[in-house]
Amino acid sequence: MNESFSTPHENVLQMGLHEGMKVGDFGAGSGHYARAAAAVVGHSGRVYAVDVQEDVLKHLKLNTHAHHQSTIETVWGDIEKLSGSHLKDVSLDAVILANVLFQAENRYGLLAEVKRVIKSGGKLLVIDWAGSYGGMGPTQEKVVSEHDAEAFFIAGGFHKVKSFRAGPHHYGIIFTAP
Repeated sequence: MNESFSTPHENVLQMGLHEGMKVGDFGAGSGHYARAAAAVVGHSGRVYAVDVQEDVLKHLKLNTHAHHQSTIETVWGDIEKLSGSHLKDVSLDAVILANVLFQAENRYGLLAEVKRVIKSGGKLLVIDWAGSYGGMGPTQEKVVSEHDAEAFFIAGGFHKVKSFRAGPHHYGIIFTAP
């Protein structure tokens, strides 16, 4: 894996996931986090890879090892609107938001959807770009600072568990759901 990017497997391990859990990877994209979570939750668990781009989900499914095929379920949905993920209320043990905040146009809709699907005490992992890095990451005005991300989710009722370096260009924050 490229040294300049976050390491999904190590970052997912920070959450304390275990066999049998149900996890949502919101804004799953290429599926690096969905696959990392699938490796931890095993065959008795389930990872819902939710993305608004249908072609990205097809690519994710094609590029997932047969070992994880039955654990990862791709879901075409809009994570920025209530019920847009198509997942059941209070059905997830954890939600992953990796490189999503800087792209989110409706952060309050995203917050409402995460709160709708996550169980009380469930874990929320937020990974995002710590800066623009000369165009490697998002443009400077799109960057959501670690402080702003933390304040946003705390204001939304989540409790911060810890922060960590999620790679040389990313921060990670783990919260528990109210």
